[in-house]
Amino acid sequence: IQQAINSGEILQISDRKTLAAVLTVGVQGALNDPRLTVSYEPNFVPVMPPMLPSLPLEQLIWLVRNSVKLDVLDNNVGYLRIDRIIGEETAAKLGSLLRDNIWDKVAQTSSLIFDLRYSTAGELSGVPFIISYFSDPETLIHIDTVYDRPSNTTRELWTLPSIKEEKYGKKKDVIILTSKRTVGAAEAVAYTLKNLKRAITVGERSAGGSVKVQKFRIAQSEFYITVPVARSVSPLTGQSWEVSGVSPTVNVNAKEAVAKAKSLLAVRSTLPKVVQSISDIIRRFYAFTDRVPVLLQHLQSTDLFSIVSEEDLAVRLNQDLQTVSEDPRLIIKYIQDNAAIVEEDTELSNVPDDMKLLKVLVASTFKVKILPYNTGYLRFDKFVKLSAGAKLEELMAKMVWEPLKDTSYLIIDIRYNTGGSFTSLALILSYLHDASQKNQNFFTIYDRIQNTTTEYDSLPHITGPTYGSKRGVYVLTSYYTASIGEEFAYLIQSLHYGTVIGEITSGTLMHSKTFQIEGTDLAITVPFINFLDNNGESWLGGGVVPDAIVLAEEAEEYVHEIANFHQGLRSLIKGTGELLEKHYAIREVALEVSKVLLSKWAEGLYRSVVDFESLASQLTADLQETSGDHRLHVFHCDVEPESLHDVPKIPTDEEVGYMIDALFKIELLPGNVGYLRFDMMADVEVVKAIGPQLIKL
Repeated sequence: IQQAINSGEILQISDRKTLAAVLTVGVQGALNDPRLTVSYEPNFVPVMPPMLPSLPLEQLIWLVRNSVKLDVLDNNVGYLRIDRIIGEETAAKLGSLLRDNIWDKVAQTSSLIFDLRYSTAGELSGVPFIISYFSDPETLIHIDTVYDRPSNTTRELWTLPSIKEEKYGKKKDVIILTSKRTVGAAEAVAYTLKNLKRAITVGERSAGGSVKVQKFRIAQSEFYITVPVARSVSPLTGQSWEVSGVSPTVNVNAKEAVAKAKSLLAVRSTLPKVVQSISDIIRRFYAFTDRVPVLLQHLQSTDLFSIVSEEDLAVRLNQDLQTVSEDPRLIIKYIQDNAAIVEEDTELSNVPDDMKLLKVLVASTFKVKILPYNTGYLRFDKFVKLSAGAKLEELMAKMVWEPLKDTSYLIIDIRYNTGGSFTSLALILSYLHDASQKNQNFFTIYDRIQNTTTEYDSLPHITGPTYGSKRGVYVLTSYYTASIGEEFAYLIQSLHYGTVIGEITSGTLMHSKTFQIEGTDLAITVPFINFLDNNGESWLGGGVVPDAIVLAEEAEEYVHEIANFHQGLRSLIKGTGELLEKHYAIREVALEVSKVLLSKWAEGLYRSVVDFESLASQLTADLQETSGDHRLHVFHCDVEPESLHDVPKIPTDEEVGYMIDALFKIELLPGNVGYLRFDMMADVEVVKAIGPQLIKL
């Protein structure tokens, strides 16, 4: 204001109402408070409204009947509209009238729509009763702190230790309706119940009024300023409903708030049944039986306070279940527009018994070629079911493995493979297993529905020639590779049978069933099969990361480059061991490390290495793990690094002076104590060169 006066511009305004408006803008902008107003009122006469408790009982009853409306809607939904929050003294005077005609009747309803859209007056002293009515008799809750500037006092509002009325409690749904007209004590009610997570607010942001305002005359003029003289701070949030108002949980036009509240209550009334249905499905079908009790307990204790739609419920439960189960396959979805639920079609994996049809099936399913450089190529887009027994296996041996048996290395193309049957997965892996080695467990399947556990091992007697694991096997993947195809790529890495090249796979494991939750647009997908690899670890999908990540269409080109690199891999690994044997300080450790490196190469543990950088990283990890010495490090460099043992350069006399000043600090401390500090240990030849100057120090 003083700045405005000093500027002189405000003194040029002759119209008093315009001046009041300008001053209002100024004080509101300076304090960022829209409640501050300056007005020009030449005929203003202060009027003190009568205190409600002082009114006759008949007038109080009339006031209550005109400011409170109670109704019971369909499904025993209560509707309570209060246009004025009744203060503590007035409520005490009305006594049983309020209890018998309002609160005890409300308590009998199953849920409540609490309408404060038209509540524009009231007393803050009535707030504790309302909050207590919607709470359980437990520890008292500090709900508000009010500072009054005129009296310079601070008053705390707490819930009441007991009330005569039958409480509504905390378990039944309460939806509060607000509008931009909702102001004052009604805002305190809505704000507190919302932040206590006791009520959902629906409608418009409230007015952002004040606990208490006063109008003051400016000097002896006819100008007045309206000022908030009290401040509310919620201990629940550290903030207030004043100025900013109460933001609704669900924002709708005030006229539509009742209809929206009814629809929300309809949705929320089904939540317990929906959660129970989901619990029953998980109990019956989820493959990880040991995780079921924790999941069920978590479902029963899930906080559903803020859930206002089926979509909200899906998001909340999906996030919670995946966090608790650590299983990305367990999914709850909101299905819009009756979207189709995708299930795996097991019929696609079935095969005929007729020999002619079997030949056609094998020829169409498996594409076999011999590429340049004697490279075998095998592509199949699904894993067929071996229901035809030995006949199908014989045909596969003759038409697939016989042509490939003498190739230098093999490309297996599953870039377009979307799944199939476990039975042929075990068969194909058996052809990649060395017959000279002991029986190998490939994977284990647990089927929750059948309650069976099936182990798939290498087949001891297969019809055709085995390809083995001594030659290079390169598996090509893409984003479309899914289900059993992904598990094949995963096992190739886990068993160290080959190198995976291409794109990260789709992450789609179709060992699940999807159930529609009755009466809702929700569906839950539950994995009923667990896939355990050769190490007994469960694989939960999420996509297989190739050893060499390249575009799917370029994957085949990279095979020859990586295969050539693998040709010289053994000599590089052997050379690393020999260098260690020659130079490492602990010779017996060096010999052991060298032996371990070659053993790992022979076991296929270096098949994941695809270039010099990844080789250096793998060698470093193996050297440090085997030796226990973190100082051992292998790195790849395009140019020869500088030697760490070059002959030191002898400094000139001038350089010696700089070195001594930079490296050596001397000081004589009290008590004839000498202090010498040097920050680098120089080479012995350098020390000899600067020796005479050091003696002088």
